[in-house]
Amino acid sequence: MVFSIEIRGVVQGVGFRPFIYSLASSMGLNGEVANNGYGVLILLDTTKEKADEFIRKITQNKPPLSEIDSIKITQIAKTESFDSFSIKKSKSTKLLSSKISSDIAMCAECESELKDKTNRRFEYPFITCTNCGPRYSIIKNLPYDRKNSSMDEFLMCQECQNEYENPKERRYHAQTIGCHKCGPTLSLYENSGKKIESKNIIDEVVKVISEGKILAIKGIGGYHLVCDATNDEAVQLLRERKRRPSKPFGVMAKDINVAKEIAYISEKEEALLNSNRRPIVLLQKRDENSISPHVAPNINQIGLFFAYTPLHHLILQRLNRLIIATSANISDEPLCKNYEEIMRLSLVWDYCLEHNREILNSCDDSVAFVENEKIFMLRNARGYAPTYLRLPHKTDKKILALGANQKSTVAITIEDSVVLSPYIGDLGSLSAIEHYKSKIETLKRIYDFTPDIVVCDKHPNYESTKYAKELKAQNEEIELVQVQHHYAHILATMGVNGITSKVLGVSFDGTGYGDDGNLWGGEFFICDNSTSERVGQFKYFRLIGGERAIKEPRRVALSFLFEIYGDEVFKLGNATVNSFSNSEIKTLLAAWKSELNSPLSSSCGRLFDAVASILGVVQICSYEGESGLLLESFYDENIAGRYEFGIEDGKIDFSQIFRQILAEKNHSVAVSKFFNTIVEIIYFMYKKYNLPLVLGGGVFQNRVLLRLIMRKIPDAILPEMFVGNDSAIAYGQAIAALNFKTL
Repeated sequence: MVFSIEIRGVVQGVGFRPFIYSLASSMGLNGEVANNGYGVLILLDTTKEKADEFIRKITQNKPPLSEIDSIKITQIAKTESFDSFSIKKSKSTKLLSSKISSDIAMCAECESELKDKTNRRFEYPFITCTNCGPRYSIIKNLPYDRKNSSMDEFLMCQECQNEYENPKERRYHAQTIGCHKCGPTLSLYENSGKKIESKNIIDEVVKVISEGKILAIKGIGGYHLVCDATNDEAVQLLRERKRRPSKPFGVMAKDINVAKEIAYISEKEEALLNSNRRPIVLLQKRDENSISPHVAPNINQIGLFFAYTPLHHLILQRLNRLIIATSANISDEPLCKNYEEIMRLSLVWDYCLEHNREILNSCDDSVAFVENEKIFMLRNARGYAPTYLRLPHKTDKKILALGANQKSTVAITIEDSVVLSPYIGDLGSLSAIEHYKSKIETLKRIYDFTPDIVVCDKHPNYESTKYAKELKAQNEEIELVQVQHHYAHILATMGVNGITSKVLGVSFDGTGYGDDGNLWGGEFFICDNSTSERVGQFKYFRLIGGERAIKEPRRVALSFLFEIYGDEVFKLGNATVNSFSNSEIKTLLAAWKSELNSPLSSSCGRLFDAVASILGVVQICSYEGESGLLLESFYDENIAGRYEFGIEDGKIDFSQIFRQILAEKNHSVAVSKFFNTIVEIIYFMYKKYNLPLVLGGGVFQNRVLLRLIMRKIPDAILPEMFVGNDSAIAYGQAIAALNFKTL
């Protein structure tokens, strides 16, 4: 009997075919295995009992990087005889649903070889095997074979070819195989473009960093800007050149021992740092540490990660100190992925460490944190993306979800799955918009995908919304669906938790376009996968100056002060008022009274801004979420009090709370009571509606708020192992589009 065994999931580029070959050979089975568009196809000439045993052993012993979604076995007509078991060339198919593995950190075996002077790959900067290395960043098309990747241009030497064809080797059919003779190579350049000739480029790089220079390093999914994290002058110079005055930098460490010298690290955090995904992990800083205070100014957290490529390992082993490794871009611009793009940043760096393996799909570093033993993502990218998520049910609709405008991601649907792109970024420039469109084209190309439904946000000025309408104009047959921003947040959290029933959704973020045309961001919904009803909100307040108020917390605070005190504001001597001149306050008061360029908002994120301004913590932000991050440092676990609040017709009036904050003498008391009050408001609504509580939106990435909610409402449903910010919107949109007729 011949059995066709179809396996779907992450089964390409992870050593799955060699595993199947070895398993079949060890069991004395004949047949073949090949990649195709949906995963792996096995033909097995054996008995039903042996086939069942074979499948059982697959599930029990699958390769470490693989993920099996389904195994389908079918008996087929015997058209040929097999006298052995073999790996065949990939089979083409019209259906493309195979899951691409994300880029994976160097494994322990490769690290051991990297350090072994007797190994032919000793100190080879691109050492890799079936268990590690680049995947998504180098793929052109499915199936995942060398010819469909940027490794195609590197002709294997005889030694590599022998390993590639030897079933007993770890690199059997490893598409990224290479060595000093035949693989990618390094080059070092000055910012003038002059190539530096050196017998040992790594030593040259270490010397450059030690001298306080700024280096651009090409990695797996893009370039890093690197400098000595212990050198004040170097860190300040990088801030100046990158135009990044205070946003924290990520720090790369050699190992856990070095990391523990600068941060407190729990067992869960250590496991996350050491995982093969190697995200940046937000950790609590030690008061006494060796890094420059300019790395993460004014906050008690540090973003830290370990070397994940052999190249980074080689540099850190020699350098033996911490380095800043931050994305090579200017604010609002895409991550650089080739030499031409990095040369446009040549005024930022002094030297560039380049290599000749093309990055086809750029992918930034992932960022995560641990609270209450749960992992949450701030940025879902390298090591985790593309991300494969479930739909509530199977669909034959081809849905393209275009996400939001900040922290953008895009998604496509295939049967009962959603393929979510890695983090793309903010759509704040022409190059960022082009980069965004290229990510859409990448998904369409890899999966041979043509949408019949395009779903986007309701904000008319989002670039993603404009692009959706552009696609509709190009093809009238495309169905265009628009989904309210905060509802999409809740649907995304419901989706990752497999919930379809009616819930109380709490969506708190910085801003989003509401159904009434106002800027929402502090919303309570009763909703399920097809309907939503807004049952609560923070009472509207005005954002004086519109977009400008988002970057200036003092304008939000001033709006509340106008509401509470009116013309008496001039007599106040608090930090907010003192940050303006009298003439500025007069102008802004006139704008507030006349409602000139002062849109209404219910944003919870802006409430954090107002508190930070009134307490004199920050008046003008240099990066999104700065006020909330700074307030975290003032929270005192020993302060259990909260402020009195009222809810009338579902509206929570924060003016009443601000009166109490203004009377507070101690900043730590004020901040602690503010956090406690937000939690109590959520708890009040939760008890009122007695439904499962689902949280979504970027505000819930505030670690203090998240910790307090998990403590107060242990069964709160959270986006665990997923993003809560606008990177989740595309997934929520895809779920909503399944029921677009009811939207």
